[in-house]
Amino acid sequence: MRKLFALATSALLIAAPALADFQPVREESTFRSLVEGRELTRFGVRLEVLPQGQITGRGFGMSVGGQWEWRDGYFCRTLEFGSSGDPYNCQLVLRNGATLRFISDQGQGDQADLRLR
Repeated sequence: MRKLFALATSALLIAAPALADFQPVREESTFRSLVEGRELTRFGVRLEVLPQGQITGRGFGMSVGGQWEWRDGYFCRTLEFGSSGDPYNCQLVLRNGATLRFISDQGQGDQADLRLR
């Protein structure tokens, strides 16, 4: 059992990129070039961030929609899913290869890593 736990912990550490490896995405043009024509994916979530300011996709079997804009160096968005949603929030965006990390509350809140596909 101890070997299994050690192996699982090692796999998590290898798979999780360190914060130092992530670089901030500061410019809207850079962000747009990263997401244009690609999906953002994570554990049953598939989203598209469209150039016209819409967010579309699916998450855990539900339709997801929303609006986005780039404001003062942050990705600001609303989301609706099922009968719920997330209010307007501006997020810091960081990049490490094909992974984008979104950190809510201008980099002070919760974070989510999504893969570009």
